Amino acid sequence: MGLTGHGQVGPRGCQPGRLPLLSPWWAATSPPSLPRSPPLPPGLTGSLNQGQAQTYGTSMSPVAPQHPGTLDQTYLDERISIPKGGGPGFSFRKLWAFTGPGFLMSIAYLDPGNVESDLQCGAVAGFKLLWVLLWATILGLLCQRLAIRLGVVTGKDLGEICYLYYPKVPRVLLWLMIEIAIIGSDMQEVIGTAIAFSLLSAGRIPLWGGVLITIVDTLFFLFLDKYGLRKLEAFFGLLITIMALTFGYEYVMVRPGQVEVLKGIFLPYCPGCGREELLQAVGIVGAIIMPHNIFLHSSLVKTRDIDRSKKEAVQEANMYFLTESCLALFISFLINLFVMAVFGEAFYHQRNEDVHNKCINSSVSRYANIFPTNNETVSVDIYQGGVILGCYFGAVALYIWAIGILAAGQSSTMTGTYAGQFVMEGFLQLRWSRFARVLFTRSFAILPTVFVAAFRDVSHLTGMNDLLNVLQSILLPFAVLPVLTFTSLRPLMQDFTNGLPGKVLMTLITGLVCAINVYFVVDFLPTLRGLGYYIPLSLLLVAYVVFITYLIWTCSIAHGARFLAGGHHDRFSFGPLEQKLQ
Repeated sequence: MGLTGHGQVGPRGCQPGRLPLLSPWWAATSPPSLPRSPPLPPGLTGSLNQGQAQTYGTSMSPVAPQHPGTLDQTYLDERISIPKGGGPGFSFRKLWAFTGPGFLMSIAYLDPGNVESDLQCGAVAGFKLLWVLLWATILGLLCQRLAIRLGVVTGKDLGEICYLYYPKVPRVLLWLMIEIAIIGSDMQEVIGTAIAFSLLSAGRIPLWGGVLITIVDTLFFLFLDKYGLRKLEAFFGLLITIMALTFGYEYVMVRPGQVEVLKGIFLPYCPGCGREELLQAVGIVGAIIMPHNIFLHSSLVKTRDIDRSKKEAVQEANMYFLTESCLALFISFLINLFVMAVFGEAFYHQRNEDVHNKCINSSVSRYANIFPTNNETVSVDIYQGGVILGCYFGAVALYIWAIGILAAGQSSTMTGTYAGQFVMEGFLQLRWSRFARVLFTRSFAILPTVFVAAFRDVSHLTGMNDLLNVLQSILLPFAVLPVLTFTSLRPLMQDFTNGLPGKVLMTLITGLVCAINVYFVVDFLPTLRGLGYYIPLSLLLVAYVVFITYLIWTCSIAHGARFLAGGHHDRFSFGPLEQKLQ
């Protein structure tokens, strides 16, 4: 007896609570010349779903499970049907059916951490770093493309594939790294939402109060999936629209020079830039490309009912998901551009004293004291950025800015919660009720934020965003290397394995990320005072390098360096060759 339902297996399957045993279409196409693989990780042996299979060529795949929703139904339990027919050409009807996952993914490009990075870049470098924003978004799209292909081709997300392939110790360490990235991202999002409440209430709602409100309303909004997947996706679309309108309003009001903006986007140079501008450029990359988003996207694409037994259907799904992602990230790029251009035009090289005097004579004079009366260049964050807009363009600009930050924080907090849920389920194979999963993953991220909010003021809270953006960059290899490994593993991906140009390009991206991290470390070390800091930091650095080396080793095996394989790691070379179709 094989797979009997979603998450349930018969006697020959895995144990209850473990990964459902699917026999994917690539399992019957193992090259006969390859040597046998070692014993498989739990969950890779099994039988077809009720013995049903369809074929193209020599490949087989189980029919996608169909089952009614339950009280524990969550986002991934609903499947959106794809319209049949329409010919080989492009179909907007089919594109609409595939639309949703890409826009949810794009919200991570619009969270409060990104907004703060944008406004700081504008205030520090003007329009000089707009091209960095463009290319960071393109690099992010390339990473999301791999996540799409992995989820569509295998029917499993990146966390589930990691569970099947990595041994226990590296798997748990990898889960911890991604969980830390999610917590860091969630702290940015919750802080941003709390700041938005503070601005909208003219400071009457304290930061810790804003954090508590965020906890409650996020839990409420997360249960919108009870009313249907498409309604939930429409709600996220509404939040993105609010961000586009509010930040677009600020752009129209400030009216930056369009020629200078276009030069900043398409001319990749930074005249007169120094260390501060370089740090801002590096921060853009860390804010844009986030580790948990790769895991999230590979899960979201599973919500479409794709016939994986047919190569043409898989190709079509990859194409439409990529098209939707391009559109979603183009919109996210425009929104980030609005913020960076507004602060690049209006507040580039502004002095604290000038801003202070402007605020005293404005309708929001109560905020004037947050800017010192000196001749230093003004340093802004999402809180001070809203205040400056209010000082120069009126209270309406401040409140519209706060509404945009609220939409950014609320939407990214929700998707961050989904990412935490999918990562935990994939790596740990937990099968809890929806409420228990949401509460557990929320507690991981919220408790540190509540603690910080209770003992810090706005300036300390918003200043954490720089540190948290650095954290995202440091943890990014723990998402990029696994997705590159598995999308390059031919026994797993078959006809959809990465080609040589894709492998080279993603390897260069990984190298770029590692170089950025080295720069961060080298820049950070001189700020430490005392030998006591160097010892724990050195130990962490050694552990980090060792783990990255391990991931590079397994990635090299998947890319064809089979002489490196041995023991349980043969699976990275040959894949699940011993899987039997019963």
